Amino acid sequence: MPPMKLWKFSVLMIPVLAQLSCSAPQVLEVRPLHLREIGGDEGDDPMIRGDRMRRMHGAISVAEQGQKLGYYYTVLWDDSAGNGAGEVVFEFQQGATGSRVKKMTHRIPAGEGSGKAEFAIIGEDYRKGGRVLAWRCKLVRDGREVASKQSYLWQ
Repeated sequence: MPPMKLWKFSVLMIPVLAQLSCSAPQVLEVRPLHLREIGGDEGDDPMIRGDRMRRMHGAISVAEQGQKLGYYYTVLWDDSAGNGAGEVVFEFQQGATGSRVKKMTHRIPAGEGSGKAEFAIIGEDYRKGGRVLAWRCKLVRDGREVASKQSYLWQ
């Protein structure tokens, strides 16, 4: 690139990059994990292997390990501005339940600005309901929705 074009390009890109680097922190983050089989692949990423071991902790027999197979969702929220009581609402649809939406909630006491909630579709719910096809997670404070995240297939 000639020096003049490079200079013009730099002048245009610096404000764009500066704007992107100043993004606001996420209020809601969802981390999904699907445990499909007992044992798992030893070639997994160390973080995934550690999470798998933590989820399977205490399950000795094959039947106990089978009860822990399914979907785990870790939801992290950081709503420093909110100080009222609220809840994290996790809604999902499974393969065998058609279009029926199931819901799980985690209550947040007043004054708690950040935290973590765990939602699990495991055991009988997982075996009978099947795969989780779509999900949505909402952070609700004082009756109003503060933030939400959803999977690609959620409608």
